[in-house]
Amino acid sequence: MKRLLTLSLLLLFSADSFAQNYQATIIKSPNAIPPEDNRLKIFLGGSIDMGKSENWQARIEKQLSNYNVVVLNPRREDWNTEWKPISTNKNFRKQVEWELSALEASDIIVMYFAPGSQSPISLLEFGLYAKTDKLIVLCPDGFWRKGNVEIVSEKYNVPTVNTFNELIVELKKLL
Repeated sequence: MKRLLTLSLLLLFSADSFAQNYQATIIKSPNAIPPEDNRLKIFLGGSIDMGKSENWQARIEKQLSNYNVVVLNPRREDWNTEWKPISTNKNFRKQVEWELSALEASDIIVMYFAPGSQSPISLLEFGLYAKTDKLIVLCPDGFWRKGNVEIVSEKYNVPTVNTFNELIVELKKLL
């Protein structure tokens, strides 16, 4: 009995010491980004196209769900296509300000340029952060300015991949 108890305690201790049950925290715009959270923060920038693009952010959220990270996702569940993209529109302004804050707070910025998309805001954000060592870029064939993205990535040593699977591999190397 004593041997069984010792073995049980050893297994319990080992499981507790080595098995770490992490769960990523997903923060979507416009929710607050907690400044006191010191975990790695990953911003999911890239093609959304007013909600018409694939919800690729959900795929990354799923891949990172068991990591001890904070995922900052600008894709809003409640986006209203009637919000005018002008600075005086309070909802639009709140979205842009959230994205700028999330980009600044992030440790890693994933930038995805979807084939068939123009993604002008993503290109803007890519340019803003190309020199920061925060970026990982997914730019498959079919993105209309792939050449520009590749040249900027080469100049500033931005890791750039062609497939979603390659992106996940590169991202997980940083975790």
